[in-house]
Amino acid sequence: MEFDSRKNRNWRPEAGKQSGSSGSEPDLFRPHPSLADVVNDNIAQAEIAGGVKLDELPAGTELEVETENRYYAIEYRGDGKGIISGHPLFCPVPTLVQISGSTWGGSMLWIRFLGREMHLEFVHPVFGRITTSRIEDVRVVDEDHPRASQKPKPRFRPELN
Repeated sequence: MEFDSRKNRNWRPEAGKQSGSSGSEPDLFRPHPSLADVVNDNIAQAEIAGGVKLDELPAGTELEVETENRYYAIEYRGDGKGIISGHPLFCPVPTLVQISGSTWGGSMLWIRFLGREMHLEFVHPVFGRITTSRIEDVRVVDEDHPRASQKPKPRFRPELN
């Protein structure tokens, strides 16, 4: 079910609740009145799909990112940097990159967030800015970490690498 921000425009920022909601209902997302409906819809959908906020991870955290076309392994180094591998041209061997975050395919970037149904964006030292195909799954490898995904481990698809 998709979220339609146009139905939830009556919000009160000072109260932190949408008008008409009871005190017992959680306030998961409030559309921002200055953003276009499509942007608010994308943000809500990204929150529903989930992902990983890099700023909440310690350096050394290992991530697995499965896109429509590739499977990437990332060792997060902190401060938005990571060692990435999994692409036959851009990173056939582990390569240190600056991880920008995720995008919906346009110019709007969710900084240091790797979101399902979005596109990973990173800056390669030789090739510059790289945007991947759509992320199907992203997860923290260490299952004991509190930010580890509860979703099943991504399928390794060698035919995509």
